[in-house]
Amino acid sequence: MTGGRRGMGRTHALMLAKQGAKVVITDVDLNECQLVEAEVRSGGGEAACFKMDVSNAEEVNRVFDEVIKQFGRLDILVNNAGIYAPKQALELTEEDWDKTININLKGQFLCAQRAAKEMAKNNWGRIINIASIASGGVGIGFEGSTHYAASKAGIIGMSESLAVELAPLGITVNVIAPGVIDTPMVHEQDKELSEDVMKEILQRVPLKRIGRPEEISAAVVFLASEEASYVTGATLYVDGGWLAA
Repeated sequence: MTGGRRGMGRTHALMLAKQGAKVVITDVDLNECQLVEAEVRSGGGEAACFKMDVSNAEEVNRVFDEVIKQFGRLDILVNNAGIYAPKQALELTEEDWDKTININLKGQFLCAQRAAKEMAKNNWGRIINIASIASGGVGIGFEGSTHYAASKAGIIGMSESLAVELAPLGITVNVIAPGVIDTPMVHEQDKELSEDVMKEILQRVPLKRIGRPEEISAAVVFLASEEASYVTGATLYVDGGWLAA
């Protein structure tokens, strides 16, 4: 589990643990990871946590080595780590662009590549990549999200190709694209999302509310399960009906 210290990452970890998974929580903030680890353990689950910057290949490989050393194998990867730093396209710097792409897209590839190498040893694996409804091709764009949308669109394209390549190895690769979800990341951007903008968003969502992290985690649990064995290369939009409106 990357980006597992809060928000959707935290609920993914808790719900997978309830299903019997041994959960490894990674993030750049080790202290908050440890809080989630403790929460999993208090519920009777088994967990470990590591500090990991997904955009750093050396760090990714080091953490994966430790995971394999401690647990012996890897079956499920949830690529949840990501950042959202809204900025108008004409004001974006090269540094802004690179940081978002490196964490949101390159980071998912580095983790998926290493995870697939481990999963292939057992001819079984589940890779679940978290994208966004802001990912292109669906007629929904967001102001200030050029770099973010590019990274999330890249995740979908990458995942479709990975699904084809990894299918012979017994590994499925799928994407979950959430709509607006009630997470700390959204609250941190309240200053960017005016009341009028949020009202406009909710008017476009048939269910007339933003989603809960647990509603995304339920999709994660399904895609990680044996029941999803014939699902690969798919993008599951969990958006309250936004795309249908």
